[in-house]
Amino acid sequence: MFDVLSDGFRDAKLKLKGKAVLNESNVKEALETVRKSLLDADVEYSVTKTFLKNVSDKALGQEVATRAGAGASRMSVSPADHFIQICHQELEALMGPVNTDLTYATNRPTVIMMVGLQGSGKTTSTGKLARYLIDKHKKKPLLVAADIYRPAAVQQLKVLGERVGVPVFHKENASPVEICREAVQKAYDLGRDVIILDTAGRLTIDEALMKELVDIKAQNKPDNILLVCDAMMGQDAVTTAKAFDTSLNLSGVIMTKLDGDARGGAALSIKEVTGKPIKFLGMGEDLDRLEEFRPEGLASRILGMGDVVGLMEDFQKVSTGDQEEQAMKMLQGQFSYIDFYKQIEMIQKMGSLKDLIAKLPMQDMIPKGANIDDRELTKIKAVIDSMTKRERIGMDDLNKSRMTRISKGSGRGLKEIEELHKRFMSMRQMMGMFGKNMGGMLGKIPGMGTLNNLNNLRKMGQSMGGGMPGMGGGMPDMASMFGGMGAGMGAGAAPKQTLDRDKQKKMRKDAKKARKKNRK
Repeated sequence: MFDVLSDGFRDAKLKLKGKAVLNESNVKEALETVRKSLLDADVEYSVTKTFLKNVSDKALGQEVATRAGAGASRMSVSPADHFIQICHQELEALMGPVNTDLTYATNRPTVIMMVGLQGSGKTTSTGKLARYLIDKHKKKPLLVAADIYRPAAVQQLKVLGERVGVPVFHKENASPVEICREAVQKAYDLGRDVIILDTAGRLTIDEALMKELVDIKAQNKPDNILLVCDAMMGQDAVTTAKAFDTSLNLSGVIMTKLDGDARGGAALSIKEVTGKPIKFLGMGEDLDRLEEFRPEGLASRILGMGDVVGLMEDFQKVSTGDQEEQAMKMLQGQFSYIDFYKQIEMIQKMGSLKDLIAKLPMQDMIPKGANIDDRELTKIKAVIDSMTKRERIGMDDLNKSRMTRISKGSGRGLKEIEELHKRFMSMRQMMGMFGKNMGGMLGKIPGMGTLNNLNNLRKMGQSMGGGMPGMGGGMPDMASMFGGMGAGMGAGAAPKQTLDRDKQKKMRKDAKKARKKNRK
């Protein structure tokens, strides 16, 4: 997600690295890199032009403070840092201010009208919105299947309604306008306080579609009209949003498939072009993956600074009462394979591993193009499942005989099991050492106790040559932390060992002799 944009801003920062001041020459060079990445990411041209001008004006019009903070927290601030801070402010302004609130009726059921093109994820987003309203606002939604044209659209909504636990209204051989009209009475009959209309879409905008939607709006007078927009459409998404807004006067946008798009330009353009805010982001297929849109979080992720607030919100959704205890056991170096198994399960519940890692505030430590594969966590769980209970809690040492048995049970190579155990023991020792020197920076993060200094942890990882189980290196290789147990499990990002010339020459000679022997 946002790979194109992130790479552009990263390269721009590198161009300013080592510069003593921001001047017209070096700012222009950095902005040229940003301009290219914005256009490559499908950000609308006029939006790109305005953004670059605003950044340039601020970068050249302000004095760069080379020190920030006071006392122990005093730190150096480079012109490159100052430039990125300005970019963050302008990105946030571009996408905000945002209001994720929905308008609720006081003396009747609230009506929410979902509109969008076919394939944008409208029906799935309808189910996600129902789950959000139940969990966040204690509402009782009624889903209305008003898309009578797309094959299986009605059945899809019924399945989603069953999963969320809400009723779905549909009437056979009736027009969408008639279905939406009768849905209001059905909501009264069932005691539902929110009606979500899943209207029909088309492959492209046409007159018949818009007339039908305008008629539904005139009849039901919806309190909210939400456009479900596919981020992967790029600039076409902005054109679509303008067309729907002209006819229906949208309340806001739900942006979908942002996690499947390396560009993400639509997210930067829609608010500026239409004036209508992005209210929610639909991430993934799970029904609880509807996030309230936070411009500051998205701006931070684009700039490679992560999104700690978003990460903590994900954590709080899946955390249980023993997470603080689990974290303290890790910090004291007392955690077992059982504890690690629980941590993996929690991570899997939080969503895509790639999306999770993108929210970490250490993006410059992740190798560019690293292969982050969710399946590796499942493979590690299979290894732990193949252990006995005594092995999982550390009562029986994992000798070669036991590892051979685990290897056969999990379907993984013996070397992979040995590598996993080595990394696990190194990480336990490292966390135990680090736990003795805890401070207060991350003390307010649930489940993290009073972890203090990420840089110290990184240095420990480097000096010990290990990291979290599944890592292909120390803490700097954040991707391979979750990327596999070694070369045999797709770690991918680990550097290859270099061989000296004499050794390579000997290997070639031996291989040549073997080929001659085989020919005889």
